[in-house]
Amino acid sequence: MTPSTPRPVPPVTRLVDGLVHAYDPAAGQVGVLTPIAAFRPAAGDEAVSHTVDAGLRRACYTTPDAAVCVTADGTQVWRSPFEPPADGAYGHRPDCELSPDGRVLWVYRPDEIAGRGRPDQWVALDAGTGAVLARTDLETAGHGAVQLAHPASGHMLLNVGEGQDGTALYRACLTDDRIDLWRYPFDDRCLIGLSPDGQHVLTVDHGQNDLTVHAFPGGESVFTLTAGDFGHDPDTVFLEWSGGYLTPDTLLATLVGESDDGQDWSRHYRVDARTGRVHSEFDTHAADPDDIHPLGDGSWLTTAPGGHPVRRTGS
Repeated sequence: MTPSTPRPVPPVTRLVDGLVHAYDPAAGQVGVLTPIAAFRPAAGDEAVSHTVDAGLRRACYTTPDAAVCVTADGTQVWRSPFEPPADGAYGHRPDCELSPDGRVLWVYRPDEIAGRGRPDQWVALDAGTGAVLARTDLETAGHGAVQLAHPASGHMLLNVGEGQDGTALYRACLTDDRIDLWRYPFDDRCLIGLSPDGQHVLTVDHGQNDLTVHAFPGGESVFTLTAGDFGHDPDTVFLEWSGGYLTPDTLLATLVGESDDGQDWSRHYRVDARTGRVHSEFDTHAADPDDIHPLGDGSWLTTAPGGHPVRRTGS
């Protein structure tokens, strides 16, 4: 399942001024990124999550009640409704993510919180037509989720957030007309990143007590770090649910705490992704400790005041 070389950094999207903007970090631009395409959601739609195909011809997004595909002018290509419609504002956030080859749109449906009287679902849609290829029920009652596409195996990772009840982490692949589903044997870890070479997964404890690098696909622990390994008191300093793979060999870890005068602080550190050795503190130039998206090529994204991503490099 392991690729010989990492795949190029795919386009990223942001919702800015009501439009789904697409950006190409692989183009090498540093600073505030200029959109290379923009897509208008269909009239009346609230885009909750969004993604674009590699050819930048179409954008896919979810609303609280549907998955939708549109062209740049807002023309609807297809719509896959979630039936029945949610009957109230439950704070549920369906998620969508394209497979690396762009053929399958994976959709997480938080159906239980939405009041649909059924378990949450994970659905594979034909990205070209919106037809349902396969679906599977989940043992969760989530508010939202994070999905990451493995760069070579065809597998998807899904981390469902269940609020105070913790999280559930799944792996799946599409086989003919069915979804083969595996649930990892821990319900308290938040998915943070997938290594560019596809060999490892980074998680942070739901209680923010540690970070762990796991082998892919089995989930075996490679190493675990606590705040103490960074030289901080683990009773008062915690691992934030942010960071990821700066390069195939380097992680970014985020720690948060409170100063003696009650001021919140955050710090980022480089970590050797193979051994767990902690390197020096790292300035990400992020005002919010959660506002950091490592790209795996030595650069990372933060967010400009206007909502567009900022690509940064260096130390």
